[in-house]
Amino acid sequence: MPEQPYEPERAIAGTGMGGTMDLGASEAVTLDRTPGGPAGPGPADRPRSLWSDAWRDLRRNPVFLVSGLIIVFLVFISLWPSAITSGSPFTCDLAKAQDGAQPGHPFGYDGQGCDVYTRTVYGARTSVTVGLCATLGVALTGSVLGGLAGWFGGPWDSVLSRITDVFFAIPVVLGGLVLLSVVTTNTVWPVVGFMVLLGWPQISRIARGSVITVKQNDYVQAARALGASDARILLRHIAPNAVAPVIVVATIALGTYISLEATLSYLGVGLKPPSISWGIDISAASPYLRNAPHALLWPSGALAVTVLAFIMLGDAVRDALDPKLR
Repeated sequence: MPEQPYEPERAIAGTGMGGTMDLGASEAVTLDRTPGGPAGPGPADRPRSLWSDAWRDLRRNPVFLVSGLIIVFLVFISLWPSAITSGSPFTCDLAKAQDGAQPGHPFGYDGQGCDVYTRTVYGARTSVTVGLCATLGVALTGSVLGGLAGWFGGPWDSVLSRITDVFFAIPVVLGGLVLLSVVTTNTVWPVVGFMVLLGWPQISRIARGSVITVKQNDYVQAARALGASDARILLRHIAPNAVAPVIVVATIALGTYISLEATLSYLGVGLKPPSISWGIDISAASPYLRNAPHALLWPSGALAVTVLAFIMLGDAVRDALDPKLR
């Protein structure tokens, strides 16, 4: 019997005892021994997580890039305002009150003769501090309370739901006028505490719904069947998969807290002079709107750009983390 020529594309290793099997022409299989092929998975073939997919989408989103650059700049001048201005926000000259732009003072002077540019730069520190601290406090408080309510359910869930209904019924600005009017400490912490007090119910409801959805998944049931404790399931399985909606809402709400601080300061119950705040500067410049509109324009524009940047960042994060929008 003549020897048959060996054809590598027609032979494949058997799956049972290590033998070989001859395939027909229509069933020919070619072994791919390149990295990432059937012979061995490569980095490109490994499944990506939700966070890696989201980061990839964010890097390609111009809205995220623009808003991120603005926020990085705001954080930078909040930490080191002297890097872009050499003046002091407390140095004022009444002889220059309401004067327009001059060399070295591009934004002009306000009604008290203070440099508008310097005060606008230093005002970013207050806004960023209040926004970040309030968002962090609201996210932690709401996530913990809402997550526990969604996990345990029962009476705990019912009581928390009724408490959140009570807080939702309180008007934010009216609550600020009542609660902050009795505060004498002229720091950002009473304002931050007020925002956390009235802001956590929104995050709580979102965290509760997200935990209820996640805890019904098979991997959570499997972990419970294997004897994992409630704390381990919450920290290792529930929290990483339920935190995405909280991050989205908190990012968008950060801009809202910045505008709320400016509103309360404008009304005289938030920060008060001699503190530096865009809301204080807007309030002080309002009577001089006809004669010195620049004193109102620049802090108002800085506030609007800051709030818009955080809202744009939140929209970009939402689009990246929501699989339905892919």
